[in-house]
Amino acid sequence: MRALRLLLPLVLAMVLPLGAAAQQITVSAAASLTDAFKELGPKFEAATPGATVRFNFAASGVLLQQIGQGAPVDVFASADQETMGRAAEQKLIDAATRRNFASNALVLIEPGKGAAGVKSLQDLSGAGVRRIAVGKTATVPVGRYTRQVLEGVGLWSVLEPKFVQADSVRQVLDYVARGEVEAGFVYRTDAAVMSEKVRVAFAPAATMPVTYPVAVVADSRQKALAGDFVAFLSSDAAREVLARHGFGKP
Repeated sequence: MRALRLLLPLVLAMVLPLGAAAQQITVSAAASLTDAFKELGPKFEAATPGATVRFNFAASGVLLQQIGQGAPVDVFASADQETMGRAAEQKLIDAATRRNFASNALVLIEPGKGAAGVKSLQDLSGAGVRRIAVGKTATVPVGRYTRQVLEGVGLWSVLEPKFVQADSVRQVLDYVARGEVEAGFVYRTDAAVMSEKVRVAFAPAATMPVTYPVAVVADSRQKALAGDFVAFLSSDAAREVLARHGFGKP
């Protein structure tokens, strides 16, 4: 009996952490969602007693690669449909849980001080613009949106020598904010994050719709809780936060 009493605290010490971990999910989300999701995390936890949310932010394509390599992720939120489509093709997500939860818009930004005064896409080919930050098209959705816009007006190949490749939309934002480039393409919500350091020159007219899909990861060990988080993103409370950060309805 005495031996049992001595063992009991050890058993509880082993079991309790496991119980707590059982209510934890990891959400891999596009870099442009960083600020909004950091605010949404505590709200979801407050509405779901015992739940803990951890976030992993990066370019959508990078996140997809991580999931494909077996990273322990429960929810995937992408900044474009193409990346989520690849996730579905590779059977990395539960396709039945996929839904759109937000929208955004592509904008061209300049440094807040010493801006070249770009007023049109054609102005980017002028001598006053030497460097343009763009997301890497292979992994960064904003880079693909940028390419679609510039190819639409026949400027992609013309401007390519000026491109400074970035690993995420937030890196594009940083390059412009620090004045390392004369212009860059980001989402409207990212420009708002550093409104004191960058200015929006304009939003390209012919822009593909920017919509954000989310889904439960196929190998999630917490599918019920992951599904709850996906559903939460469409709640009034979540929409209020997303709207405040500049995101539109899907």
